[in-house]
Amino acid sequence: MEIGVIINNEEVTLQVSADEFLADTLRTYGMLGIRKGCDTTSCGLCTVWLDGKPTLSCSILSARVQGRKITTIEGVEKEAAEFAHILAAEGADQCGFCSPGFIMTVLAMKSELKNPTEEEIVHYLTGNLCRCTGYAGQLRAVKKYLGGSLL
Repeated sequence: MEIGVIINNEEVTLQVSADEFLADTLRTYGMLGIRKGCDTTSCGLCTVWLDGKPTLSCSILSARVQGRKITTIEGVEKEAAEFAHILAAEGADQCGFCSPGFIMTVLAMKSELKNPTEEEIVHYLTGNLCRCTGYAGQLRAVKKYLGGSLL
């Protein structure tokens, strides 16, 4: 079937099958920043923004996004690079496999929450798994990115 969507501010038409998940569709069409780690909505690696909200693309059928706006990490390159630099400086980016989904969630958090507490940050990031770094460095990087007031 054919669906029309807006991906990274560009109107596109995609060919999808009825049982195809958005993560697979987007990767097929070259959005390789979307990673798959669990296929059970548990890891956050496949996070994209659907109409501006973080969404696990492994959990939504492509046919359900007809007419909607999708933003991938490729669509927020400048903002993503800024935060990625902070992640690396804090020693919180080792293999990088989880980074795109994590970064998409952090960027969404920055626009949704104003002056979040550490508890709110941790709650917002719940579901973004990383097997390499632990989470202390990531939390330091997020706090630094959000303005340092929480350090």
